[in-house]
Amino acid sequence: MGLPHAEEAFPFDENTLVFRIGGKMFAVLPLEKPNLLIVKCDPVIALELRERYEGIDAAWHFNKKHWNQIDLSGHIPVDIIKSSIVHSYELVKSKLPKQIQNQLK
Repeated sequence: MGLPHAEEAFPFDENTLVFRIGGKMFAVLPLEKPNLLIVKCDPVIALELRERYEGIDAAWHFNKKHWNQIDLSGHIPVDIIKSSIVHSYELVKSKLPKQIQNQLK
């Protein structure tokens, strides 16, 4: 929530916390699985992270090319988790229509 214009929502159900920018999601926390974080990722980087870290996989129920799920139980370095969140935020923000991007400035 420290990222500019980030907002929380429960658009699917009361157990799935979604973080959005400009109405588009960039991270998902399934509250029933508190050790899991789902983030959007550039497909090339997504594959690299999955190969490098045992706790990063293609996200279940998401487009596996563009979404990673990260195990938060301690196997992934905190800086990788934080950079994945920021990467997802920036990726989604860059794809927003120019009008919305201008409103967020």
